[in-house]
Amino acid sequence: MTATANDRGGSKLREVTAGFIPLVDCAPLVIASELGFDRQHGLSLVLHREVSWANIRDKLEIGAFDCAHMLAPMPIAAQLGLGRATEPIIAPMALSLNGNAITVSLPLYSAMLEHDAIATRAGGMAAAKAVAAVVRSRQTAGLEPPTFGMVYPFSCHNYDLRYWLAAAGVDADNDVNLVVVPPPLIADTLKAGRIDGFCVGQPWNSVAVEQGNGVIVATKSELWARSPEKVLGVREAWAERNRALVADLVRTLVAAGRWLDEPANRGEAARILSQPQYVGVAADILLRPLSGELIRGGEQRQDRDPDLVVFHRGFANFPWHSHAVWLMTQMIRWGQIREPFDLSALAQRVFRTDLYREAVAGSDVPLPPSDSKREGVAATEPGAFFGGDTFDPEAALAYLSALDIRNSGADLEAFASVNS
Repeated sequence: MTATANDRGGSKLREVTAGFIPLVDCAPLVIASELGFDRQHGLSLVLHREVSWANIRDKLEIGAFDCAHMLAPMPIAAQLGLGRATEPIIAPMALSLNGNAITVSLPLYSAMLEHDAIATRAGGMAAAKAVAAVVRSRQTAGLEPPTFGMVYPFSCHNYDLRYWLAAAGVDADNDVNLVVVPPPLIADTLKAGRIDGFCVGQPWNSVAVEQGNGVIVATKSELWARSPEKVLGVREAWAERNRALVADLVRTLVAAGRWLDEPANRGEAARILSQPQYVGVAADILLRPLSGELIRGGEQRQDRDPDLVVFHRGFANFPWHSHAVWLMTQMIRWGQIREPFDLSALAQRVFRTDLYREAVAGSDVPLPPSDSKREGVAATEPGAFFGGDTFDPEAALAYLSALDIRNSGADLEAFASVNS
């Protein structure tokens, strides 16, 4: 972080470098920079476009970035020392909710229709039943299982896809192949036939549909309404040294998120994001998820979902501890971590509700009465949680124990002894 001249004269602007991936949900950083929300709070955001989440992780850790657009599980993984992480990362705010979708190739979509047309056309959680039927058919015939792409091992995309498959009886570690593909490359990877489907953030699902190569069979808001997706990631030590700056950064991005949630601003947002230094996809394609217009492709219905991606409303910027705890359960469920730790304590260390509350205190930004909530139960409005279930962060290990498909490596009794 360095100081630069204020274009309005007077005090210096504090320069903050930020990394992002070309996705619709990088919008708060882009809009804050383009429309001057950063300068209104005494900052100058310097944005750097990256192609992969591994690049984001590495450059934030070594200090090449002061902050970054990050997958919600990434700061948790960093605190746990997973995935080559060495520097503790925290999230003082969330940048968005929802935004992902599961897309399949035309050949897989045709096979889904053949095996279970009703589930396929229903979409959402039901569509996984059709995928399960295809998987079992291929197993019986001795054929290769389908291959699905996701963007990073410690990502909601990985956990969303795995949960969706498991709900239909498909074990992602044994019944299908999962591979990592960076978001900007995933639609072309589907086009080339190297994967049969993927879970990624918009606009790359809509790009695959526009190219005539994919069909969107489930959106994140159909799996878990108002669910976690991207956060602002900063190094823990940097945040401690720059607490006032972090507060100004949070206020900057909250202002950008509020602007983005205004329907009248979405066309302008799409135009700005379409520029090659940002997302670099046609504005009309970007406008779809921003405005809630969903073109699924294939025989899937076209519909409207105002929650395809949410930037501010409904406490979207609040870093819920319950979101963090659920993400930890998925790391345990899929064998990414086996050594017991205190889930609640880690949630409090990583998802910094104290920094968020401090930043927006005294403003008109609404704050929830608590730092955690039961998921799938109305917080601001009713929402689905993977087919109608609920998640109580106070009973996270009981929830894990009840899941039929999970990695057997974690000793849940040992975890329970630490989390009693």
